[in-house]
Amino acid sequence: MTRVGSPVDQDTRTRWWSLPRVVDPRVVVLAWASFVVEVVLIGTGGLVRLTASGLGCPTWPRCTADSLVSTPEMGVHGIIEFGNRLLTFVLVIVAIAMFLLVVRMRRTRPELFWLAFAQGAAIPVQAVIGGLSVLTNLNPYVVGLHFVVSTALVAITATLVYRAVNGPRTAPRLVPNWYVGVVRGTIAATVVTVLIGILTTGSGPHAGADAAVDGGRLHRTGLDPAILQHVHAVPAYVLFALTLVLVVGAVRLRLSSRWALVLLIVEFVQIAVGLTQARTALPVGLVGTHMVLAGLLVGAVTAVTLSTRASGGPQAVREPLPR
Repeated sequence: MTRVGSPVDQDTRTRWWSLPRVVDPRVVVLAWASFVVEVVLIGTGGLVRLTASGLGCPTWPRCTADSLVSTPEMGVHGIIEFGNRLLTFVLVIVAIAMFLLVVRMRRTRPELFWLAFAQGAAIPVQAVIGGLSVLTNLNPYVVGLHFVVSTALVAITATLVYRAVNGPRTAPRLVPNWYVGVVRGTIAATVVTVLIGILTTGSGPHAGADAAVDGGRLHRTGLDPAILQHVHAVPAYVLFALTLVLVVGAVRLRLSSRWALVLLIVEFVQIAVGLTQARTALPVGLVGTHMVLAGLLVGAVTAVTLSTRASGGPQAVREPLPR
């Protein structure tokens, strides 16, 4: 039995008290790591789908009925799919580290505490949906739901980065009501664009595996991908137009246009990639880039939304620290 005051007990208390009570560089670095890993997972998930490796591990949570890991007989598809699954553990490690770094700020910086908690809580949900996508032979609606959760996690971690760097939100709104309305329209256009993009991908040629698998034929949405491409473009162009309004409005109001410009650049590249892939028979590289850019788009929209209100600075707290 360890007595209170013993060296072991003192070491435990030392480790506990070494956790930060205010935001320090470790918190900022881990917040950025959380965001980056989420975007990378979108990219590796896209790689799994675009290389027809979605059933490289034909079951879940094991890779095969007899093995937790991929086997040489499974070839490159097994390696790609299992590698993507392994990245989930990297995300878990980062999420746990992030939570530990903000756990002592649960009263002074509750937004950081709950954002880190939400990230950690969403990971098993995302893993289960990923498993269901395998067990349902890559049903496009289940795969689409998996992508929706991924973009939600991007928004959560983008908020985590913004709050770690800029501090908690304060009461003053920095923009007039009409600007807030445009921002809300931008959010709505982003949601619609992403959702229709998911349906478009689920109707296209990249099903994630060969057409015939051991468990039966792969499901597709049955929608016409050519028509959906045009439907998908409408909210994308609306989003681009609204973002132009945000940039011009910020300049005329003499506000910071940094995040609106970042969003505009991401959209410009995204539209260019989207148009090119549609006219070149959906090459794997461009489709994968389009998916990663969708994650960056969500992150940029999140930052634009948060920037409409003042922030208290990274060292600000909600209440005085106890002496």
